[in-house]
Amino acid sequence: MQYALAQNQVLAAAPSRCRIISVDVNVSDYAHTVDQITRWSQHRVGKYVCVSPVHPIMEAYDDENYRNIINGADLVTADGMPVVWAQHMLGFKHATRVYGPELTLRLCQACEQEGISVGFYGGSETTIEQMIQKLNTRFPKLKVSYAYSPPFRGLQPEEDEEIVSSILDSDCQLLFVGLGTPKQDVWMSEHRDRLPLVQIGVGAAFDFIAGNKKQAPAWMQRNGLEWFFRLCSEPKRLWFRYLWHNPRFVALFSLQVLRHRFSH
Repeated sequence: MQYALAQNQVLAAAPSRCRIISVDVNVSDYAHTVDQITRWSQHRVGKYVCVSPVHPIMEAYDDENYRNIINGADLVTADGMPVVWAQHMLGFKHATRVYGPELTLRLCQACEQEGISVGFYGGSETTIEQMIQKLNTRFPKLKVSYAYSPPFRGLQPEEDEEIVSSILDSDCQLLFVGLGTPKQDVWMSEHRDRLPLVQIGVGAAFDFIAGNKKQAPAWMQRNGLEWFFRLCSEPKRLWFRYLWHNPRFVALFSLQVLRHRFSH
């Protein structure tokens, strides 16, 4: 009876979700998110977690298939301050940011304490090596049971099978996936039923932790200006993403707020 109750608690739904344009984002904080993910990891259930700033929300608005993948996730965190502010405007005043790189570090700390083995999939070989060195220094008892830098091209079926087999053989319980949006979310969705573990897509967290890329200063993050810092850091790669998605996010969410207020 106690075991059944514990299982029900583990498999219980994640915190409530708030729809932002077309994506359902969980209303949560670091403590609850870390607790949820570590409990899932301990019980080896197949789950995937998406972190969601403005970019994936707008990608999901443009692509129905990707929208279904995000909304099909077991947990979607509000990764960017504009998403948190949107939740506040819809009445979820207690919503806070759950930022991928910071969440990665907090999860690694919790996994070290709980004896949960972790793995890393994505990034370059150099980035993964540097990141694991930094994590080993910070969390010396963390069990890293898997690390792999896949090719940037699409995988052949036999290659994918080999990767799945190696992850299963590694006894990994929590897999951090750093392939970038939307690729990492698609990959996690395709592998949820094949991997009895928790996957979490953390975007650029591998590079940030490794020290290959600088994060925006805390004051810029608090004020929703991280996108501007990253645009200045990588203008050729990111100019289209921010100059196309950000204004449309503001316009579409403003319409959502108007509809919400007139309907109440």
